[in-house]
Amino acid sequence: MRGGPAALPLLVAVLAERPTAGVPAALGAMLAGINDRPGSRRTSVTRLGLPALSGSAGLLLGAMITAAEGDGRSLVVLPLVFGLLGMVAGAVSSTGPVASACGTQLLVAAVIGAGMPLPEPGPVRALLFLAGAGWLLLLRLLLPSPGGLRNGPYHLDGEREAVAAVYEAAARLLRAVGGPGALAARAALSGALDQAQDALAGPRLRRGASSAAERRLHARYAAAFPLAEAATALAWAGIPLPARIAEGPRRLAAAVRTGKPCGPLPAPARTDAGLRALDDALLRAATVFDHPAGAPPGTPRRLSFSAALRRAGSGAGREYGLRVAVCCATSTVVAQLLHHEHWYWLPATTVFLVKPDLGPLASRVLCRAAGTVVGAAVFGLLALVVSGPLPLVAVVALCGALLPVATRHFALQTSVVTVLVLSLVPLGGGPAAGWGRVVESLLACATVLLVGHLPLPGSRGHSVRAALDTAAGAAHRYLGYVLNSPREQGEKGDLRRDAYRSLAAARTAIDLSAAEFPAVARHSAGSESVAEALERLIDTTTACAVQLDHTPSKLPPSHAELLERRLCELDLARALPAR
Repeated sequence: MRGGPAALPLLVAVLAERPTAGVPAALGAMLAGINDRPGSRRTSVTRLGLPALSGSAGLLLGAMITAAEGDGRSLVVLPLVFGLLGMVAGAVSSTGPVASACGTQLLVAAVIGAGMPLPEPGPVRALLFLAGAGWLLLLRLLLPSPGGLRNGPYHLDGEREAVAAVYEAAARLLRAVGGPGALAARAALSGALDQAQDALAGPRLRRGASSAAERRLHARYAAAFPLAEAATALAWAGIPLPARIAEGPRRLAAAVRTGKPCGPLPAPARTDAGLRALDDALLRAATVFDHPAGAPPGTPRRLSFSAALRRAGSGAGREYGLRVAVCCATSTVVAQLLHHEHWYWLPATTVFLVKPDLGPLASRVLCRAAGTVVGAAVFGLLALVVSGPLPLVAVVALCGALLPVATRHFALQTSVVTVLVLSLVPLGGGPAAGWGRVVESLLACATVLLVGHLPLPGSRGHSVRAALDTAAGAAHRYLGYVLNSPREQGEKGDLRRDAYRSLAAARTAIDLSAAEFPAVARHSAGSESVAEALERLIDTTTACAVQLDHTPSKLPPSHAELLERRLCELDLARALPAR
């Protein structure tokens, strides 16, 4: 729904007989559309706005490089500049998903700014790029989601759905207790808590929640913490539960979505610590739903600037930065040697391909190649039946409308983006391009495949090891608080969230590494056993926390022995990969 209107700046430029001015705006809107994801409107300000600012800075930098070089072609200066910029952008990208989008847009826009021959000055291009991205962000903030007007303020529909999903995930976990799907249901609950935390923690103009509806959502999210803890402890015990026990969280989820009272909640039998904790959590949640708190809980801890710098300079940051630098510099040299009219396509494509968060390297390369061929073929067919600027604007609008759906698969996204970019080239005053785009993409695929498997010194497996070290540190902080600190739900809940979130990030890094070619995957061998040991430790710590909440005098010997065993298993698992 937002993709079609995002082509409006391009249409305005074409009607004003300044089509080249619409190209940077369309690029800004396209890249913002790629970054757009389901979620709250507030978080979209950061998720779309910060990369847009980086992209506009990159476009300005690229134009300055072209102005300094004259024709924008050099076998020494351009590869050196893009290599250094790639090193910085790659290292920054390793600190998080938003930083990854910022680094990618900075580098891609710098390459496009240096290579695309537009008559507008560099500062004007940067402002137009920012205007295009800002227009899409404005649509993202103002347009309601389907059904968003029925159940309360539509500007909170993303937050409302995220909080409701937490209670739904808790209900599914309670139903799965004692069965084969318990582990997957626990992981889904952890993911739902992460998404709700992100949705509620977006930027705001003033400190604290700004409305009663928002304060209500914060309070209901906070009430889900004890419920999640109790459900995790029951899953750890592994004793199947009556089906009616899951009805309480399900009714709470419905109440969040509809704004209606949750009604009476089925009370579990208080026969052990886990069930007593579940009963207490449901009672607290019912109280919050009937009498919402006046202020939200504290905002989650964010990565500080100094911590972000340390992470960027870590082994994982250096590894990714070095590969981005080598890929970008190599592709720039190849593009300059080919003397192609659209030489900037090759390094820009390489930057997108080298991003590790788009899937395994081989999969990215195959999807990019297939998507580019399909996109070029579709554009070639369209070029046979349409001509002129207005039909091209219509094609851009159609591609913009398809982009939110196309982002679900890299090959489909590549096809849509290829058609969109090929439509922008004539509007920017350049010669029509089609199969040349295929050649450039195939060269980029070959470059990334080669550099992705180069035996760079000391550069393998850093991302997986760093993720596991972060998860282990979070698990030990959580355990230390449970065993040595007062029983305060807020701080304990934050530490538990941090432990499970870090574990999920480590598992993602492990899965990506395992799906690579054997020459790459072998460097993270044994990591899965570390992740499994961490998961058992965090689950056991949660069960101990519930036990101590209801028998605070002393941890039962069975729990203490099992906790000691989990620590030994983790130490052994972490020692084995280092052999």
